[in-house]
Amino acid sequence: MTDLDRAAARRDIADALVKALDRRHEVLDIIVDAEDRDAAVEAIATLLGTTHAGGEAVIGLSFDRLTKESRRIIAEELDDLNSQLTFTLNERPASSAETLALRAFSGAEDRDIFEVRIQDQGAAGDGSGAPAGALDDEIASALARVEAEEAAWFVALEGDQKVGLVFGELNGHEVEVRIWIHPEHRKKGYGTAALRKSRSEMAIYFPAAPVVVRAPSA
Repeated sequence: MTDLDRAAARRDIADALVKALDRRHEVLDIIVDAEDRDAAVEAIATLLGTTHAGGEAVIGLSFDRLTKESRRIIAEELDDLNSQLTFTLNERPASSAETLALRAFSGAEDRDIFEVRIQDQGAAGDGSGAPAGALDDEIASALARVEAEEAAWFVALEGDQKVGLVFGELNGHEVEVRIWIHPEHRKKGYGTAALRKSRSEMAIYFPAAPVVVRAPSA
C-alpha cells in the first residue's frame, strides 16, 4: 500500500467520523435499530456515503471522541489530509479492496491474461528476471511449483473481469510476492487492493513464512 493510498484511506475514515459526529443522532438510531454489528456498519456506511472501513471506524468511536475538542482534532486532520492529496478514493475505488477478489490461477482458464502479462513484462513468471519462455512451458512450470507447494498464483477479479495477477514464490524461508495489473486497469488502486488481499491468501498457503513484496504493484 503506497503512502498516498494510506493517506487516502485515513482521509476517508476522518471524513466518515466528521459526518458521523455531525449526524450523531441518526447514527445512534441506526446502531440501536441494527440486528448486529455487521448490519450496523453497513447501515452507517450507506447513511454517510462512506466505505466499509469508514463505517467500522464510526461504530468503533469511544465516548471520549465525542467532545468538542476531539471533534476539532478530527476535523483538522481531515483538512490536513485534503491539502496533501490530489485524488479521492472515489477516483481509486479499488484500493479499498472491498470489491476485488482473488482466485487460484488456472492453466486452462487464465492462459489469456498470463499471455498479456508476458507480452507486457517479457520476463518469466517465477520472478527470476529471466526472459519468458514459451507460454505453455511457463504455465506448466508454475503449476508444477504450485503442486510442490513452492508457489501460489492468483487471478485478481473485479466481478467476472480479470484485472491482474498475484504471484507468490517461496524463496528459502520467505514468500516473495509480486503484483501485476493489466495495463487497461492501472491507476485505479487495483495493485494496492491485490496486495492487501494477497497477505491472507499467502498466510494460508505458507503459514510459517514471512511475506516480502519484491516489486511495487503496477
